Amino acid sequence: MADELKKGVEDVNVEIVEGSGGVFEVTANGTLIYSKKETGRFPEEGEILKSINETS
Repeated sequence: MADELKKGVEDVNVEIVEGSGGVFEVTANGTLIYSKKETGRFPEEGEILKSINETS
């Protein structure tokens, strides 16, 4: 996922924060883009990039 974001978004800073409980969240400029906790699933390929592009 980090590699996909690095290839698809200019000037991206990907930070992986280890935690517990299967939490997976993506934020961009302080805005929550994706939350596994809210959706109950891991994002599909390209889904995060699509969401980022829609909010830009």
